[in-house]
Amino acid sequence: MLTRLWPALLWAAIVLLLTGLPGNVFPEIKSFWDWLGPDKVVHLFIFGVQSFLILWGFRDGFFAGRDRKLLTWAAVVSSSFYGLLTEVLQRYVFVGRSGNVYDFLADTIGALLGWLLFLWIFRKKMKIPDFG
Repeated sequence: MLTRLWPALLWAAIVLLLTGLPGNVFPEIKSFWDWLGPDKVVHLFIFGVQSFLILWGFRDGFFAGRDRKLLTWAAVVSSSFYGLLTEVLQRYVFVGRSGNVYDFLADTIGALLGWLLFLWIFRKKMKIPDFG
């Protein structure tokens, strides 16, 4: 089972390493509108890749139509939870970092986008009709 998930686990380790680096050069988010900056695009990307890689690890079951809802929830919720974990670590453990709720929101949206990208790329393999 873990052999299929090694890309997702490797990506998670890289994310943890990067989120633990001192971040005193990054600007602090002060308001809701500031959250729309380039930093949030990075969060969208990081956690989108995470949920995509988790789904890729379970692709055989997903393509066969087995437990698609469960696998979707597993990928999106675990990626979002990992985003929450990194934010908590940045706030209370990592030096020079500050986790915040807007980053977590971007992490969760990114996890959902990773799932949607997976569906879009593999829609023919799963016999999902085109969107347009």
